[in-house]
This record gives sequence, C-alpha cells and structure tokens, in this order.
Amino acid sequence: MSTYQHYVDGEWVAGEGTETFESENPATGESLGEFHRATAADVDRAVAAADAAYETWRAMSRIDRAEYLWDVYHELRERTDELGEIVTKECGKEISEGRADVVEAAHMVEWAAGDARHPKGDVVPSEIAAKDAYMRRKPRGVVGCITPWNFPVAIPFWHVAVALVEGNTVVWKPAEQTPWCGQIVAEMFDDAGIPDGVFNLVQGFGDAGNAIVEHDAVRTVLFTGSAEVGHSIADTLGGEPGKRVACEMGGKNAVVVTEHADLDVAVHAAVMSSFKTTGQRCVSSERLIVHTDVYDEFTSRFVDLAERVAVGDPLDEDTFMGPLIEADHVAKVTDYNDLARSEGVNVLVDRTDLDAAEIPDGMADGHWVGPFVYEADPDEPLRCTHEEVFGPHVALLEYDGGIERAVEIQNDTEYGLAGSIVSEDYRQLNYYRDHAELGLAYANLPCIGAEVQLPFGGVKKSGNGYPSAREVIEVVTDRTAWTLNNSRDVQMAQGLSADITTRED
Repeated sequence: MSTYQHYVDGEWVAGEGTETFESENPATGESLGEFHRATAADVDRAVAAADAAYETWRAMSRIDRAEYLWDVYHELRERTDELGEIVTKECGKEISEGRADVVEAAHMVEWAAGDARHPKGDVVPSEIAAKDAYMRRKPRGVVGCITPWNFPVAIPFWHVAVALVEGNTVVWKPAEQTPWCGQIVAEMFDDAGIPDGVFNLVQGFGDAGNAIVEHDAVRTVLFTGSAEVGHSIADTLGGEPGKRVACEMGGKNAVVVTEHADLDVAVHAAVMSSFKTTGQRCVSSERLIVHTDVYDEFTSRFVDLAERVAVGDPLDEDTFMGPLIEADHVAKVTDYNDLARSEGVNVLVDRTDLDAAEIPDGMADGHWVGPFVYEADPDEPLRCTHEEVFGPHVALLEYDGGIERAVEIQNDTEYGLAGSIVSEDYRQLNYYRDHAELGLAYANLPCIGAEVQLPFGGVKKSGNGYPSAREVIEVVTDRTAWTLNNSRDVQMAQGLSADITTRED
C-alpha cells in the first residue's frame, strides 16, 4: 500500500518527516490508507509556497480565479455518489449524510464561484458633490484552514472556496481522522490546474495545525472544531497586530417544545436533531426543553423512537445512525453517560452497549454506541446538562410557565450555537427568535441542516464573531474606504475649512 503525500506548491511531496499515520473505517476498524505526517518544516514550506503565489493570484480577476472553482464544482457533482461513499467509510455517518456532505460542498463552491460575478463593495454618497466614495475589499494574503472530521468535504470548502475567489492563497490541514477525504479534495484542485502554491495541503495532527496558527506569514486562520482548541487559537492570535482568526465551535444545543407544538413535528425534529450523525454535529441537540402540558406524550413518543432507531452499517440505506468516529470518542460518550447516572438523573433509554445482534456482521471492531436518554431537573447545575458530549446523549428538561421560562432554560449554557423551537403560536416563535442566545435558530424544524447561503456561526462560547459559510468573506478580506475627488478644488466634509492661511494673511 502506497503512502499518500502532502500537496505543496503544485507537487505531491512526502515532506521532511519520517512518521506516518493511518485512516481507519470507524464501522469496521479496517485501514483505509497510510499518510505522511507533516512537520513544522513541511508547514513552513507550504506557507512559503502560498506566500510566493499570492501576488500573482490576487492580480487575477475574481472571475478568472473562480474558473478553477467551477472545475472543482463539476467534479463534485459528477462524483457525488462515489465521494459520498468515501465520506461514509471514513467518518462513519450513514450514506445519505455522506452524499449530503458532498452536495453541500458543491453548493458552497457554486455559491463562492457564482459570487465572483456579483457586485462587490458599496458606492456611498458624499457630502461633497465632486467626490465619489466607495468601499472596496482586498484579500489578506495566506489563509490557514483547519477543519474537522465530521464534515470532511463540506466544511473545507466553507473555508477554501471563498478565500480563493477573494484572492487569498491557502494552506489547509484536514482532521487526522479523515485524511482520505482531504487527499481527494487536493486531487480535485490539482485536476483543475490551480496555479502552483495557491492551494496547499498538509496532513497531520495538532502540531501541524499549531505550526499554521503560529506562522508569521499566515495572516488569517479559519478554524472549525472544539471550543477548547478554538479558544486556544483565539487567545494565541488575539493580541497579534494584523492577525485575524475565525473560530466556529461546539454547542449544548436545545429543541424547545411548547404547549402549542404540533407533536408530530416536535418528535420528528427532536429525533433528527439528537441522533443524525450519531449526535456528532456541532449543532446536534443534547437538550429537549418540553412544556409540562405536552411532556408526557412527547416523552413517550420520543423514547419509543430512541429505543428503536436503527443503528447499523452506515453504507446501508436503512441505517439511521452509524458508529462514533473512534475508540477514544466511544470512551468519552460512555463516560458522560456514566456521569449522568452519577448525577442522579432518571435514565429512560440506555443503548450505550448495543446488543450483539444490533452490531452488523463483520463489524464487531467498529465504534458502536446507541442513544442515551434521561430526565433531569433544568434548575440543577449538572455537568451532563451543561457540557457538550458530541454524541447521542439527550436530556429531557420539563418546564412550566410561558415561553420566557423556556428561553431562560435554553440560554442557561455557556454555548450559543444552534437551537429550534416547535410551536404553532407566532408570538412564541417571535419571542424565541428575539431572545434565544444563538447564531443559528430554527422554527418547526430540526436544529441541524444549515444552508451555505446563510451565515454559520455562534455566540458566547460557540464562536468569536466571525461566522462561516457565506460570511467568511468578512474574515478573508479587508475593507478600504476609498474617496476620489473629481474637482481641482479641495472641499472638506463637515464644513471643515480647506483654506490654508499664512502669517502674511
């Protein structure tokens, strides 16, 4: 089996290091490939290549830069089924989600490349008739991208597509759990003939990511991943002049079910929010905040589905939940389930250790876990109801009173990424819209399923003010206010005198 390489300055290179690592199928435990592990020297070479390519790349028109992205878009569309299967094999989410990951990537590329022909900047009126005033955007230079394993094709394009169209060059490190997907994305850019050094891939672990973050020539860092790592990056770069970092991080998301909810919608939204991707989305719901008037019926119906939801081979079209990503994550989720028990919750569903009959044939070495559902007191400061688990671990929180009480519970967390409300009362919907502390909010829907033409990001501990997807343009460009005088006379705004007087006057 050959060892996959980094993609630097238009070439496939083994790099300076001697260490390699393997990608593993989380459903079977089998190896999917061996990859060279990047060192700081490899990152330095990639950044140097991106820095050298920057001036020529930024000198091209946005439309010409986007032409390379259109080639990538067509390849994503033509290979959706093939690449969806690869996503599923490498990160374990069921096959419809694997395909959706690739489709979302295509949508992001389509949006970014199409945006190249849209008007940019603003024409701003001046007080002085002879002046023209504009707002113009400029690229920032080398952009470092660090992306997670749970959306191994889609999220890289959230970062890379807009950054490239806007005239930046890129050094990208994908998650170490999904290097095969990273390899294929790099192959697409190579197939598109992107100029040498404009796009660079380094495979590896956190040390390689840290080398990107701390490199002097990397002016912008785009990170999607855990709150712990994201806040560490933000702290590292926050005080450095000229540096900018956008961090999209996790959440302790909730679905609010009011007394005016359609329970068919509510149960459907809750199951999708809690168990799709086996709870391994930053927007997955780990809290269900349910009004006392509908609590018993909702709980009965939700628990019934949680006990029966299909866990199995992620390549099977009938599977709803695949495996967790790796053994360490199984241990983490299991520990949180144990923690919940120790904190005195009322466990309603415990499929932590699946029955042998539920594990697909030939997949005993996979990283399997099923839903864990419990009741808890929303006023108790429990770790299990306040810390992100990133798995199918769900708390039912009963409340009484008005929508204000539901939103109070919703906001009782350090996070503020995503949430949903289910209600047929528009006043409740509007109150939630205006008072829930969230970056992504939904009504009568699951709290998953964002679209690329909307901003994606959170508040509080979930983000640092720079959303991803379409809004990443604010991170990868600088704005310049440009004012042009069309007269031979100098006139100033605000009534400021432009007369120059001398002592003789």
